[in-house]
Amino acid sequence: MADLSQIQEHAEVIGADGVHVGTVDGVEGNRIKLTKKDSGEGSHKGHHHYIDGGLVASVEDGTVRLSANGDVAVAMESEETEKNMPM
Repeated sequence: MADLSQIQEHAEVIGADGVHVGTVDGVEGNRIKLTKKDSGEGSHKGHHHYIDGGLVASVEDGTVRLSANGDVAVAMESEETEKNMPM
């Protein structure tokens, strides 16, 4: 796993296949919080989504590269809802 402290806000997150996965809003613990604009459509719209830090292969030149392809990383995203938000 790469050093998550190297990840900066607004960095692009791309899959191992070069596909855009999202844009970093911040790092919370061992997860990358993506901006809401990259949150998808329908019931996923308007929620922050998170990528597990264990998927980060490297951080270089303002880009977060994942060890999984983009479609796999998106399928593994978790989202923040009222149910799992910290109190």
